[in-house]
Amino acid sequence: MKVKAIILAGGEGTRLATLTTKRAKPAVPFAGKYRIIDFTLSNCVNSNIFDVLILTQYRPHSLNDHIERGRPWDLDRSFTGGVQILQPYKGRYDTDWYIGTADAVTQNLNFVRRGRPEYVLILSGDHIYEMDYDVLINYHREKNADMTVCVITVPMDEASRYGILDTDEDFRVRNFIEKPANPPSNLASMGVYVFTYSVLEQLLKDDRENKQSSHDFGKDIIPRMVRDKMNVFAYPYGGYWIDVGTIDAYWEAHMDLLASPPSLNLNDRTWVTHTKSEERAPAYIAAGATIRNSMITNGTVISEGALVERSVLSPGTFVGPNAIIRESIVLTDAYIEAGAVIERTILDKQTIVGHNARVGTMPKVGEFGITCVGKGAVIPPGFTIGYGSILGVDLREEDYAPYLANKVVPPNTSVGYSGKR
Repeated sequence: MKVKAIILAGGEGTRLATLTTKRAKPAVPFAGKYRIIDFTLSNCVNSNIFDVLILTQYRPHSLNDHIERGRPWDLDRSFTGGVQILQPYKGRYDTDWYIGTADAVTQNLNFVRRGRPEYVLILSGDHIYEMDYDVLINYHREKNADMTVCVITVPMDEASRYGILDTDEDFRVRNFIEKPANPPSNLASMGVYVFTYSVLEQLLKDDRENKQSSHDFGKDIIPRMVRDKMNVFAYPYGGYWIDVGTIDAYWEAHMDLLASPPSLNLNDRTWVTHTKSEERAPAYIAAGATIRNSMITNGTVISEGALVERSVLSPGTFVGPNAIIRESIVLTDAYIEAGAVIERTILDKQTIVGHNARVGTMPKVGEFGITCVGKGAVIPPGFTIGYGSILGVDLREEDYAPYLANKVVPPNTSVGYSGKR
């Protein structure tokens, strides 16, 4: 049984605000030492799938540097299988910037058909979950399906973010609506599909000729298959899965890891999440520092009198004397000076929080109010950054000119960032 996996990893991820200003969404760091795409890649190799194509588009440099030849995932293979990273390019005939998810696969169909796969997995590179794809493939074969879509039940107030399905008692899909304004149910597509290869190739060829199509799996391919009464089945998934496509979801997924028991057991040696690791010294925690319910990675230094509570600290984080970090995610090489207070905040890489600054004061009960600080930004000493604010990348003290008088950035304010969250 030959299976090829295609990971769609070109997402811009605009709702992650400044976290995706300089990187694609699948390359965003996660859980201290990982990147988001590590979970999908690890699912592949843990399911004995070693023939993987990664389709990139938006700002792929961080992703390329992270994956390289795929050695951490045992995908650095010279002859059969392995990992290939493919980017759109301007060509003489039919290559161009990808229009939709189906178009991305169509433009790379010559790479997909290599090795003559029987089945093709279409995966997203920006979800956090663990799944044995071998079980999914066997389900697809047993159903004699043309296509199988993995589904999960989501909260009704979030259903409009997903493709929504209706199935019969045998899980045959009777209806599929992509991101409906008024969802008829909360049975949602996970963006994980299995196609019988011969069926997929014909569908993509037909879709390319359709001038009315947006060339997307969720908007065009799957609804057409359902309308044509092809064998489309849903695979109900009962494990943990989250689309970390928003600042709130990204923060919430980290808090899930700190729950007891955690949403995903990253210490499970039977299902290892592989990644490219940096060479860092062991974490150092000074006498008098307090750490509660947190994840601390290599190279972290926590000074005397500091408090870290329900937070995730990435490699190279420095926490100064008497600084406080609560319910926050701190990415690589962030520097938090003495006396600073960080609450419900995401600090991107190489940020500096000045002496006695206060970032992300707690919002009222029932609101996340997550503050997001862009890569390389500096927060001047003594400043207060209100909850829910977004600070752009590479900010310096002069960028805070409108707030210098009282050194307060009000809640839900954007500084140096004009995108959406």
